[in-house]
Amino acid sequence: MDDSPMVGAAQVETISCAMLPAMTAQPGPRQLELLKAAAELWDQDGSEDPRYLARLWCQTTLPYRDPGDVQHWGRRNGDLSLVVQPGVTIDEAGQAHSVGYPYGTVPRLVLTWLSTEAVRTQSPTLMLGDSLSAFMRDLGLKPTGGRNGSITRLRKQLERLFLATLTVRWDGPDQSRQTGGRLNVASSYDLWWHDQRPGEPTLLPSVVTLSGEFYKETVEHPVPLDINVLRALRGSALRLDIYAYLCHRLSYLRRTTTIPWDGLRGQFGSTLGADKNGRARFRQEFERNLSQVLLLYRHADVDSTSAGLVLRPSPTSVPMRSRRSLR
Repeated sequence: MDDSPMVGAAQVETISCAMLPAMTAQPGPRQLELLKAAAELWDQDGSEDPRYLARLWCQTTLPYRDPGDVQHWGRRNGDLSLVVQPGVTIDEAGQAHSVGYPYGTVPRLVLTWLSTEAVRTQSPTLMLGDSLSAFMRDLGLKPTGGRNGSITRLRKQLERLFLATLTVRWDGPDQSRQTGGRLNVASSYDLWWHDQRPGEPTLLPSVVTLSGEFYKETVEHPVPLDINVLRALRGSALRLDIYAYLCHRLSYLRRTTTIPWDGLRGQFGSTLGADKNGRARFRQEFERNLSQVLLLYRHADVDSTSAGLVLRPSPTSVPMRSRRSLR
């Protein structure tokens, strides 16, 4: 992290030996950055207000990369399935065009911000800050211009997220019952921001109104997350998803449970093939990212085995006193 204080070489070496079995013996820049963040977390008392994420996004995930020009995209977690359909706009010639899918880290950070503000204010109508740069700082993003800058990326991902339609379905053990629904993250949005002057206050505030279904899911089933862990993991969508998944699953776990690799592959997704080689590569990639998450969520009692991911009852990532301070 850019503003992180330096950690001594001896301390980094001790942490890396104890907590990073899946990393290389000589950590690279990214590993050292996580080690520094972990050392800072260990010294903190957990008094900072937590962030929240709607339970749905701890159980399912958005795309990691742009799915391209396809009609729908989906993921499955056991009996729960999520299908995402992109929004559509009409150009001046009357031709319909997809606005694209929300993907990557930006929509995940936005969903966490929206969920936290909904819990904090107990209102579906949320103010996104007086300026673009202020909102981006809340997300942990640095405003940069240009076609490939963070401002352009944020604008595109906001539009894609707010216009996407989500179909959620639950296939429970009772075959006589069908459960599901369609929802949007936002029922409306009105953004007033200067791309060329992101720090300049606007005449009118930028406002997002959450849909009734999404707001209800958020305030009734919020999952607490550690803001410092989110800051350290914000460079990887997969690591953010693994952390949110563990925060949710371990919060109610009462006995040791093994999640098969095929189930994890269906939930977190993979562009690799479904053959033996593709499954092995998915496991390797998942374990590599999991080891970095566990460095920061050190109380999580989790092991990777040939059968799958072994989860044991564990302390929460966010202390109870921090949760009470916000609720």
